[in-house]
Amino acid sequence: MRFAFESDKGKIREKNEDSYKVISGVPGVPDTFIVADGMGGHNKGEVASKTAVEFSEEFLMKNTGMFAQEQSILSGIISLIDETNRVVYMKSKETEENAGMGTTFIISVLLNGKFFIGHVGDSRVYLIRDGNIEQLTVDHSYIEELVRNGTLSREEAENHPNRNIITRALGCADDILADTLSIETKQGDTFVLCTDGLSNMLTDERILDIISASDDPGLSCSELVLQANENGGEDNITVIVVKL
Repeated sequence: MRFAFESDKGKIREKNEDSYKVISGVPGVPDTFIVADGMGGHNKGEVASKTAVEFSEEFLMKNTGMFAQEQSILSGIISLIDETNRVVYMKSKETEENAGMGTTFIISVLLNGKFFIGHVGDSRVYLIRDGNIEQLTVDHSYIEELVRNGTLSREEAENHPNRNIITRALGCADDILADTLSIETKQGDTFVLCTDGLSNMLTDERILDIISASDDPGLSCSELVLQANENGGEDNITVIVVKL
């Protein structure tokens, strides 16, 4: 396995309110990849995403048994997300400036040839396999709901003015509903975790083309960020590329 990551504030935002973490090579802990995209006034999105990433890493390290076996890992991910949500929510109550802050959240764990995923919000996980790209996660967003009920086409959704409105985020209420899934991996698979600063600026096909052009995940990350900025860089951009 090889991986790389890159995060950039983009061309419009004053600060980078995305956070991420890669945990790899730690004895007894499976390889883990985390991405969070913060939101909130007064740049408190940065506080929300950083709090989520730091606490989730701490939770993982204290509860490694949950994540060491296939039969318990998805319930472990749910527990981690529930506790992380609680911590971010409590922090949002600490000061008036923190009020209303929240964050998207993705955690992906590689164990025994399977990729286990838990997510909230519109940050995404893609799978590239056999020359095709597939979005594994389903956006928790207003626009995605319109697409799924047939009100909007996928093409109409791409440039809709409300495409950034999300329907779930960590820290906005004292409980949260997270989605989980797992997928059997194959040799040659590439997984891409990213915030919407990437997926709103590049089509899935363009992401596929960029990653297929290089076997180096570091070069892929750099090119993805570069192209997202060249297309407008309207938001913070964070991407993790994992090649098996």
